[in-house]
Amino acid sequence: MIKLEFNAASVFEQLDRARATLGDMTPIHKGVAEYMVTATRNRFRSSTAPDGTKWRAKRPATLAAYLARGDGDKTKPLIGPSGRLGKEIVKLVTRDAAEIGSAEEYSGVMQNGAKKGAFGKTRTGSPVPWGDIPARVWLGISADDERNILDIVDEHLSEALGD
Repeated sequence: MIKLEFNAASVFEQLDRARATLGDMTPIHKGVAEYMVTATRNRFRSSTAPDGTKWRAKRPATLAAYLARGDGDKTKPLIGPSGRLGKEIVKLVTRDAAEIGSAEEYSGVMQNGAKKGAFGKTRTGSPVPWGDIPARVWLGISADDERNILDIVDEHLSEALGD
């Protein structure tokens, strides 16, 4: 008679760790969201969309308006007098998802653009916005971001599986 004993305690411990980690994806989502906030902030420094294209420069009329209001020389696209859009990127992390974005009311207009007068008129009859605003895509995932996100997920899975 041949008797084999298999001590599977360490395997079951690793499986339990993997189940615990994979059952709650919050740590993975947190890592992805933190990475994407940083990557998105870096886009404001380079004035580059996720697809690698450069954001369209501000029009001379916009720059002149900044100077006339005393806001200074704000030549970089999407960086206005307050600089809040690029600084105040927020994340929302749950067990089921990771999201980043901005609560700034104009963030969607900056992402998608808007035509002159798209939001009506002021009390004095001027169009809002007063000119066309080109889309300057600032939210999105680049090819590099995708690879880095996969690395984040792989790292968490390796930790869960004890690799």
